[in-house]
Amino acid sequence: MVKKILSLLLFAAGISAHSLAQEAPVVGFQKERLNDSTVRLYFDVKGSSGTRIYRLPDGQDVLYSDIEFDSSSRPYITGKPSSMVAPLQERDEALEAQTFFHQDSVRWRQDVRISTTDSVVLKGELRFMYKRGDEFLNGSETFRFEIAPVAGSSDASPMGDRSLWWIFIAAFGGGLLALLTPCVYSMIPVTVSFFTKRSTNRTQGIRNAMFYAASIIIIFTLLGFLITLVFGPAALNNLATNWIANLVFFALFVIFGISFLGAFEINLPSSWMNKSDARAGTTSFVGIFFMALTLVLVSFSCTGPIIGNLLVLAAKGSYLGPLVGMLGFSVALALPFALFAFFPSKLNILGKAGGWLNAVKVTLGFLELALALKFLSNADLVKGWRILDREVFLSLWIVIFGLLGLYLLGKIKLHHDDELPKNDFGLPYLTVTRLMFAILTLSFTVYMVPGLWGAPLKGIGAFVPPLGTQDFISTSGAQRSVSETDHDDTGSSGLPKPVKYHDRMRMYEPEVVTTYGMSTYFDYEEALAVARKVGKPLMIDFTGINCVNCRKMEAEVWSDPEVMKRLKEDFVIVSLYVDVQNIDLPEKEHYYSEALTKKVTTLGDKNADMQVTRFQANSQPYYFFVDGEEKRLVSEGYGYDPNIKKFIRLLDDAKSAMQQ
Repeated sequence: MVKKILSLLLFAAGISAHSLAQEAPVVGFQKERLNDSTVRLYFDVKGSSGTRIYRLPDGQDVLYSDIEFDSSSRPYITGKPSSMVAPLQERDEALEAQTFFHQDSVRWRQDVRISTTDSVVLKGELRFMYKRGDEFLNGSETFRFEIAPVAGSSDASPMGDRSLWWIFIAAFGGGLLALLTPCVYSMIPVTVSFFTKRSTNRTQGIRNAMFYAASIIIIFTLLGFLITLVFGPAALNNLATNWIANLVFFALFVIFGISFLGAFEINLPSSWMNKSDARAGTTSFVGIFFMALTLVLVSFSCTGPIIGNLLVLAAKGSYLGPLVGMLGFSVALALPFALFAFFPSKLNILGKAGGWLNAVKVTLGFLELALALKFLSNADLVKGWRILDREVFLSLWIVIFGLLGLYLLGKIKLHHDDELPKNDFGLPYLTVTRLMFAILTLSFTVYMVPGLWGAPLKGIGAFVPPLGTQDFISTSGAQRSVSETDHDDTGSSGLPKPVKYHDRMRMYEPEVVTTYGMSTYFDYEEALAVARKVGKPLMIDFTGINCVNCRKMEAEVWSDPEVMKRLKEDFVIVSLYVDVQNIDLPEKEHYYSEALTKKVTTLGDKNADMQVTRFQANSQPYYFFVDGEEKRLVSEGYGYDPNIKKFIRLLDDAKSAMQQ
């Protein structure tokens, strides 16, 4: 027993003077991506001939090695680490115990669950025990694996399988909406009846109608493919934040909206439809295909605005986005043609294309005008024109949705509207469905009214301009101008007042920041100096002026009382906007960015280059945590994930790492 105790003391004490003179085992680390969701980490220890390296713990091992990840890395770990080959075993008489070891060298592996769009840093320490000759020795090595997003993977929205399914479902809904427009709805019974009558038997009629439906899907899907092929995913994604593109979208949506309200019709050249219609007269499948093309062209005035909205939604940095979106849209559009071909006797349930279809079209027109203002707001915020500040934007939306509610109640009549249906007493009446839509619309209108006095509108916080653009805010019954709400010498939690870029950028501060009296910095170096001075972690918030997901994170997650308490008391926050193009850097700060392949001259470009080069990410929102010496405290980054409990754990991990 004494011998065993002495041996353990020798082992715990470390190595002898003789062993210090010998070369220690060489340690190495590697990583390999196995698939879209898994990365494998490798830990190599290679000793000289005759070295015994003890295995990872398994049961009651007396001697063992260990791989320890820090707290920020553990959520990504799946399973336990293991060796590539089975260990040897032998009873050690000095220890009077069975030992398990690898001879001369060993490679351990550990799988971690990280998607291709994530950017993560995994840290920890490898501690290994080994025996050389009669001496028990130990060694350790810290490790750090930086796992960047895979080139070509989408990370703007983020575009994983879930997002593609979401785009498909949203597009499918757009296709169902298009079915209710007069251009498409009125053609369903005519087209299906045509196929059933021209066919010699029911089987042939079904086959022809099915091919017709398939042709519609092929035509629209090819349209999505051509758009992607011509413009590419990066170009479409850049258009979403470009102020000129947003002005173009604004103009198009206004034109479509006014058209839907009945001012004029938007039609493609008649020669296109005449040529396709002539081809449709043939009896072959080619003729059926051209008949489907005729439907696409004829219905353009109704489906064009919906398709335009869809492409804006789907163009988020992935080649598959527009393709999947147009597939979902066309499947919904083709569905009734296939169903009624199987059950032609059910055509009578469609009824006549009466005035209710025009009501649907007019409703879409009001919605188009409301969406148009969002694009104008995007351009206005990027350029800093202050044309469409928050209260102006809300006033226009209140008027638009208020008028829509009155229209649905039958109080407003437009050019193509029919009279309301009459009841048994000869009096006009509203259908229950129309009344329900009117109630929803007017309720939404009332919901927006308090926002004119600065009330937080969490439900639409991602779409309205930030509270910093509001000219006045009513608090405790007293109105105050935003220009009068400047900070004192100290901001929230006693932090020094933000200085650099603050006067220009505070209008973009998230609504939750203004509401809860927080302070955010807009310059990385200034915020880092404050974090170093006060000894708090620095939360780096890579965001964008027109980033919808950023506003959703702030409205849904930051506003949570537990999250807000931690942000105000435990962190210094710097918001780095990557799309600010109206603030120029001093000429001495200009430089060429290899990551952006252009010269950096604006604050937005500087922040975007920093995110890509230092943090290997380029999507927003993205949150990183460092200490005053720029040492990363938790995983590489945290993207859009409105899970409040998960975000709280992230903040707690960052604070704990700072205190260690």
